[in-house]
Amino acid sequence: VRLVESGGALVQAGGSLKLSCLASGMITSVFNSNGWGWYSQAPGMQRELVASMTTSRTTNYADSVRGRFTISRDSSRKRVYLQMNSLEPEDTAFYYCNTLESSLPWGQGTQVTVSS
Repeated sequence: VRLVESGGALVQAGGSLKLSCLASGMITSVFNSNGWGWYSQAPGMQRELVASMTTSRTTNYADSVRGRFTISRDSSRKRVYLQMNSLEPEDTAFYYCNTLESSLPWGQGTQVTVSS
C-alpha cells in the first residue's frame, strides 16, 4: 500500500484548497476498517494530527483548524480528502494522510504555502 497525497499549492490568505490522498493498492474492506487522519508538519516542527475521521465517520479537528477544515472520504475511490477554507499563513506546512494509528508508510506529502 502506498499513500499518495496531492492538491497542495501556494495560495493567498483567505483562500481555499482541497487536498486528496489515495490509498493505492489497498482493498476497499481494509480501507473501510481504518480511521483516517490528516497530519501537518511545519518546518522544524513535529508532525501533528489536524483532522481525523473514525470508522463510524465521527470527525475531530485540532483547535487551530476547527471550523475551517473538513475531512471526508470516498471508500469507493479509496481516497481521503481535506477541504481547507479561510487559509492562514500559520497553515503553511507539508500535509500527510495516514490511518489514525499511523500504521502505513508515510507518503511524500503535499506542500501548502499560504502567503499573507
